[in-house]
Amino acid sequence: MDSARAVTRAVTDFAAEYLPDAEHVCVGLSGGPDSLALTAAAVRAGLRVTALVVDHGLQANSADVASTAAATARALGAAAVILPVRVGRDGGLEAAARAARYSALDAARDGSPVLLGHTMDDQAETVLLGLARGSGARSIAGMRTWTPPWGRPLLGVRRTQTAAMCAELGLTPYADPHNRDPRFTRVRVRTDVLPLLDDVLNGGVVEALARTAASLRADNDALDGLAADLGAGAVVDAGLEIAVLAEAPAAVRTRVIRRWLLDVGATEPTTRVITAVDDLVTRWHGQGAVAIGGDDTARREVVRTAGLLTLRTTLRR
Repeated sequence: MDSARAVTRAVTDFAAEYLPDAEHVCVGLSGGPDSLALTAAAVRAGLRVTALVVDHGLQANSADVASTAAATARALGAAAVILPVRVGRDGGLEAAARAARYSALDAARDGSPVLLGHTMDDQAETVLLGLARGSGARSIAGMRTWTPPWGRPLLGVRRTQTAAMCAELGLTPYADPHNRDPRFTRVRVRTDVLPLLDDVLNGGVVEALARTAASLRADNDALDGLAADLGAGAVVDAGLEIAVLAEAPAAVRTRVIRRWLLDVGATEPTTRVITAVDDLVTRWHGQGAVAIGGDDTARREVVRTAGLLTLRTTLRR
């Protein structure tokens, strides 16, 4: 029962640090080994648990899988609710399914925190994907253990341990075929890239990537604090004062720009957009406005005028 003890300890420690007063938690349960082990561990840790089982409806047997997962959760001592969702296509299947899942979990949690079964292996995959996309330090820093209302108690646990816990407890997890489908980039990273890196670098890659993410998160927190202070003095009449931004280090300045873009209604700003807006501050040569998206009914652009970065909105015809 070594793996069951280790996984349960991870949940117990998480709850003691982040949720000392929680009377109830939800667990996002897919029926796979990670979320199944998490559900069992949360019950064994003494938490009152409701398993939220999202049925994406993407496979012919999805209703049966959801029903089985819910029944298993109840047998473990948790309550269970099945949440059918409709998955769109915006951003691709993976992104659309994720958006539908998080929306359903958030709507059903009724004020309780939601524990998610992401493991150290998931963290390593996230770091590699962020690195490959050139997404910057925020993406490479991976997932946080606690971002209310989302908790990830198993980021220090390997996927082999969750599978072993299920075996030790006599649980039969669902083997999602999507997790073996090479059409999905994350699957190729999991099945091809990480094993190759482990082979070439003589092991320890997953742990090393997780340590890298933790180190970057600490750096990001420090820089975000500096950016918050700078941003407080740079915002003027809903714009950003260029003179205040221009002397700041790039890592701080671009964080201020990103936060301001989100505040004025941009969708999650890409590195390209942030860099283009930053160029209006530091590489100004009369260039045009920078489109930032975020509204289907109007064109939203950042322009430089009278020493300020401001938002210009033009209704679409």
